[in-house]
Amino acid sequence: MSNGTGSGLRTLLDERRPGWSLPGVAYTDPALFGAEMRSVFGRGWLFVGPSSALPVGAVQSWTVGGESVLLSRTATGLHAHAGVCAHRGSRLVDDDGIAHRRRIVCPYHSWAYDLDGSLVGAPQMGPDFRPDRHGLVPLGVRDLAGLLFVSLDPGGLEPGAVTDEFEAMERDVTPHLAPYDLRSTRVAARNVYRVRANWKTILENNRECYHCRANHPEFCLTNFEYGTAGDPRSTPAYERAVREQRATWARQGLPTHTVDFPDGLPHRVARLPLKPGVITETLTGARCAPLLGRVGEQSGSVRVLCMPTMWVHVNCDYAMLTRVTPIDVATTDVEVTYLVAASGDYDVDAVTAVWSATSEQDWELSERNHLGQCSRAYRPGPLSPLTESSVGTFHDWYLSRLEAHAVA
Repeated sequence: MSNGTGSGLRTLLDERRPGWSLPGVAYTDPALFGAEMRSVFGRGWLFVGPSSALPVGAVQSWTVGGESVLLSRTATGLHAHAGVCAHRGSRLVDDDGIAHRRRIVCPYHSWAYDLDGSLVGAPQMGPDFRPDRHGLVPLGVRDLAGLLFVSLDPGGLEPGAVTDEFEAMERDVTPHLAPYDLRSTRVAARNVYRVRANWKTILENNRECYHCRANHPEFCLTNFEYGTAGDPRSTPAYERAVREQRATWARQGLPTHTVDFPDGLPHRVARLPLKPGVITETLTGARCAPLLGRVGEQSGSVRVLCMPTMWVHVNCDYAMLTRVTPIDVATTDVEVTYLVAASGDYDVDAVTAVWSATSEQDWELSERNHLGQCSRAYRPGPLSPLTESSVGTFHDWYLSRLEAHAVA
């Protein structure tokens, strides 16, 4: 570690107070941001996008933490590679989303790779050159019930902690998502936002509903503000909705249990009730697209979180997927993708209305929060024990990754 990274990390670890927001250095130190890219984003599993959006013959490019990731699908399956040419290291593909490609060709010296990462063309390299020794560097890639994840850590390809993390997430999340058959969906809409805030500020905002009643009128039309991990608040109406809807879910054969960050792992999955009379997260509460998979209308709303890059809401008729991509210490790109059934009519405005409004409200809140975090007057403040304990859970997980990096 550089002295700057070490100083920022020591300040964070020394000054962090459990139950309070993080010291200002966590949101503003560029050197610490670099350490996060190695220790938080450089390990574990990162959500990339929906499996259904990557057909055979397609390549998806994504840059996170300065690392270029190329996902592809061939007739033999999924592949993930570092987007770095094996010749002299040129970046192979700009972040242009998903595109069909016959080959991946380096724009510098025209080395060409098959979509499985093997080198198939290297002009003027002489008779002794061995193409089979110069393929792209493989990365871990997994399909979790229709959601694609990659690992930037080479350990993601081997047995051990990183692989075990995915296996635990797969075990916990798959039963909740499988009934929706997300692999048989299509993209109804995709919105990309550039948010002027640190990535942790955005994750913290997602981990509490303390702010919901004052800031999210569209969300609150259909959702209770309860159900976040560690939020003990309730009302008789909410408890009644939980009892009645869980009985309905059980009759449909749908999982009703919640998994909250088991053994310090970064995932959570829960099926939460919607307000009485509400079918899905739309402005009217009415369905706006064909039913997904084999679920019925009274299936509640499945919430999946996998820190640090993803949260998902899956309703009976559409799924909303959010991906977080840090750009620098004060800038984060957020992509929100909406999935609907592969066939049948849908109302795209109705599909996107609640989460377009709610997301944009959250980005504004996060930007205002980050402005304050950058002030010399900023001091860590106490978290609400009733509504913000999941923010503390995020802090604990984040700091455990940083501490592991410091030890290494």
